[in-house]
Amino acid sequence: MIYDVIVIGAGQAGLSMGYYLNSTDLSFLILDKGKEIGEVWRKRYDSLTLFTPRSYSSLPGLALDGNYNTYPTKDEIAEYLSSYAKSFSLPIKHNTYVQKLSQLKSKFEILTEQGVLTARNVVIATGPFQTPFSPEFSKALSENTYQVHSSDYKNSMQLKGGSVLVVGGGNSGAQIAVELSKEREVYLSVGEKMKFLPQDFGNKSIFWWFDKLGILKVDVKSKVGKVLKKQHDPIFGFELKSLLKNGSISLKPRTTSIYKDNFIFNDGSKLNVDNVIWSTGFKSEYCWINIPKLLNEKDLPIHERGITPINGLYFLGLPWQYRRGSALLQGVGKDAEYLFQQIVKDK
Repeated sequence: MIYDVIVIGAGQAGLSMGYYLNSTDLSFLILDKGKEIGEVWRKRYDSLTLFTPRSYSSLPGLALDGNYNTYPTKDEIAEYLSSYAKSFSLPIKHNTYVQKLSQLKSKFEILTEQGVLTARNVVIATGPFQTPFSPEFSKALSENTYQVHSSDYKNSMQLKGGSVLVVGGGNSGAQIAVELSKEREVYLSVGEKMKFLPQDFGNKSIFWWFDKLGILKVDVKSKVGKVLKKQHDPIFGFELKSLLKNGSISLKPRTTSIYKDNFIFNDGSKLNVDNVIWSTGFKSEYCWINIPKLLNEKDLPIHERGITPINGLYFLGLPWQYRRGSALLQGVGKDAEYLFQQIVKDK
């Protein structure tokens, strides 16, 4: 069988695309390497809470249950995504790891552990959070120091007793550091000056204000969009800021190396701790794509709002694919609708 569309990835991006494809007579299939929908969310640390409220955490066609002013947990999002797939009876093939994507004239061949699939169009919806990244020098640590990436961190019970260094100043690193500071000596290493924004302002989520001010609609080509894209994401809420101020969490500059289990920072200071959590983000992996002229010199997709130079091949769920929220629950649906219209137009 030759499918009209195959979507690779059944996260929020892939499900959004499935929602729109479901409204047509196009034959399509969504592939996912996980054994169930929401698996990635369920595996994240126990205390993870979104910084976007429910009113800005839904996919097209189905609102997230609950008080729209409150902030959902990661397990609620996992359950929501699972319910989303069931609500629209989306055709999803689980436990299907894609090994190679190739182009054969006007069609695409997808080699998986379950066999070979063929499609006229392919949407790569694997998202930005593919392979956990830790610095190369992390290998210099001995077994005396317990180390874990934030994607594998669940709670403090898996750590050794004693102090913790959290490396990385994003919202995940901030939440983990705050959580651990209630029971341990915690250090937070960041490479850039952190910017804090209120999570709520005037009894409204900061995202409500972003929406009213038009910030959520700013696109990547606009002057404001170009400025915002260059900036690091802010930390939402002031809990970490307060704990840094009162000394409950000690701030360290960028971690540059490790020597004899001592962490060395770019100001020359050193620190020995019992545990380290690498909240250092993820890197994209596209080595499985066997199609030339699709990636740039940084091995990132060449695209215009998700549309690649290869006819019939699309990306969905990339950071700043078109707007700031393109990789988030609150924004990916708009990009999915745009690409869906392109697919329908070209069929």
